Amino acid sequence: MKQRTLGELTVSAIGLGGMPMSIEGRPDEERSVRTIHAALDAGVTFIDTADAYHLHADEVGHNESLIAKALGSYAGSTDDIVVATKGGHLRPGDGSWTVNGRPEYIKEAAKASLQRLGGDAIALYQFHRPDPDVPYEESVGALADLLDEGVIRMAGISNADPGQIRAAQQVLGGRLVSVQNQFSPKFRSSRPELDLCAELGIAFLPWSPLGGIKSAAGLGDDHDAFAEVAKAHDVSPQQVALAWELALAPVVIPIPGSSRPESITDSSQAGDLELTAAELESLSATDAG
Repeated sequence: MKQRTLGELTVSAIGLGGMPMSIEGRPDEERSVRTIHAALDAGVTFIDTADAYHLHADEVGHNESLIAKALGSYAGSTDDIVVATKGGHLRPGDGSWTVNGRPEYIKEAAKASLQRLGGDAIALYQFHRPDPDVPYEESVGALADLLDEGVIRMAGISNADPGQIRAAQQVLGGRLVSVQNQFSPKFRSSRPELDLCAELGIAFLPWSPLGGIKSAAGLGDDHDAFAEVAKAHDVSPQQVALAWELALAPVVIPIPGSSRPESITDSSQAGDLELTAAELESLSATDAG
């Protein structure tokens, strides 16, 4: 599989998003562990999670704990695996989502995530979502403190606009490593953020890169251009979507969410799919759907 740069590290071009294994409709733990193991078998070395990936109020960090358990039970080496997590977005347990960008909370959340994941420090910690009640610079300032304290090795932000990306880079003194925004054939409004990350040399991590849990399976039905290219290469439309995203900029690392071994195995093969210039032009057209 192709490799990409994340800060000073090298990771697989396709990552694994852990969210579907811990929220609504999640599979049993045994299948989730097999899914994570299948990702590692396929060469995936980057796994994305968050403390908010859970269902009930009393299971904060469910996905983090699940990933730690799967890595601990894997028969092969996990020395090169990079796990990224996020804080500042919460689920009260009633299906809703809230935010908390207070610096003191972000620091507490990061330290709790480190306990669940294990190790000496979190490889990559990202501020999950801006809090309108807290100045953005103050929230990101907590990441700077966590870096200085050695709780986290790298810092990133999520659901950010261009102004927030530049502000975070300034607050962190040039140490911003990643931006995780929604981006897919269906949702392309984060293209300015992707382009800015490419300009600044910051990793851009598309979340829901296949259109989201409810739309991923029907990607080929919803986007004719992707279905046509998939047919020409005898691969899935999902592989084409991920390969297209990889081709947009060398900083892009898609993190498709998976809850089945078969889906992440298929997605991982997108890292080796080469698309022609004509195909990329067709897929990038605004009417590609």
